[in-house]
Amino acid sequence: MTDSGKLSLDFWKFWAGQTISNLGSSFTQWAVPLLAYKLTHSALSLGVATAATFLPYLFFGLLIGAWMDRVDRKRAMIALDLLNAAVIFSIPLVATFGHLSVWLIYVVAFVQTTIGIAFQAGEFAAIPSLVSTDDLVTANGRIQATYSAAQVAGPLLAGLMVAFLSIQWVMAFDSASFVISAISLSLIGRSFNVVSDEPKEPTTILHDVREGLRYVLGHPVLRNISLMMALINFVGATTFTQLVLFAHDRLNVGPRGVGALFAAGAGGVVVTGLLAGRLRKRFSFTALAMTSLMLMGAMEVVFAGMRWFWVALPLWAAASGLGILFNINTGSLRQAIVPNHMLSRILSIAAVLAWSAIPAGALIGGLVVKATGNVALVYGVIGILNICIAAFFRFFTALGDAQRYVDERRAQEERVGEAEVAVA
Repeated sequence: MTDSGKLSLDFWKFWAGQTISNLGSSFTQWAVPLLAYKLTHSALSLGVATAATFLPYLFFGLLIGAWMDRVDRKRAMIALDLLNAAVIFSIPLVATFGHLSVWLIYVVAFVQTTIGIAFQAGEFAAIPSLVSTDDLVTANGRIQATYSAAQVAGPLLAGLMVAFLSIQWVMAFDSASFVISAISLSLIGRSFNVVSDEPKEPTTILHDVREGLRYVLGHPVLRNISLMMALINFVGATTFTQLVLFAHDRLNVGPRGVGALFAAGAGGVVVTGLLAGRLRKRFSFTALAMTSLMLMGAMEVVFAGMRWFWVALPLWAAASGLGILFNINTGSLRQAIVPNHMLSRILSIAAVLAWSAIPAGALIGGLVVKATGNVALVYGVIGILNICIAAFFRFFTALGDAQRYVDERRAQEERVGEAEVAVA
């Protein structure tokens, strides 16, 4: 039996709905900047549209995660899907029957991201309810693979559809995909919340946020994962933000070449996402996650010295895939360690800590590239730093023995289960 054969039918219902939803969302991600530029012909409007999709993490990320831990996650996710469908559909409706303003584009981008934060927090907490702990990496890998495949296929399909439909009506397919996602969630029989028999005192959302922060900062594995992710994002943000410049200066290619690099990166993510479960069953978290990060750094070093475009493509695909393999394993580790009732807020805390390092890293990286005038050198240094970060956290922090904490959490759950059976 293959690893995917062990996944539950409810997981496959969940996966099917999210695959369709991710494909639809890739249409909107493609359409929003095009609409913003079409309406204003301003580079500034593109920056504002991007900021509108980033700011909700900083404004609401911690609160939304705590809120998702307080509600029925499945019902909330169904409602969020339907709300997202209505928000997205407002653009083609207004474009057809009214006057489409760029400000509506900004508002939709902001609201959609806010809804997406809540949905992702629920999704993160839902997966452990759908599969066993041993299959978390496999399940997360499947979802990541199809997400990345949608990032490749979606813009291509949307580009073809524009020959028959306006850009705004292409977004209507995203609206429909959220309805399909809501239906798929409603067909799942099990709850996304673990119900405890122990009485819980009423608390405020701010109390829950503080509790989540204390839990992350007080847990040796979660604390070090958050610190490591922040460092990696701070150091590595430049490799993505300066890819266009690298492609132009080092590989001598234009927009089509950049598009091919992005497609190659997404392709690498698809491959590693599908292999993640099999690899995790052969190797420990420490061996797989930290080695993949070191190999990613090595690929970046080789990529930095590359001048042949067709050799650079598989190198970039490998580096991107190895980076996501690391993310899949760290996410699965959190799911295996954190109590179910705290999963949503822990994801939000992790996202805020990780995202907060990206703007600063991208800005400083850009300044370093400008000061040195040598983008290849900067890429090479980033690769070396990623290797050093992985080596440090593997050999000098609790991440070197992360599996022990997974085993302790599993043993604790088994003891609770046995105690409940004995009482019954």
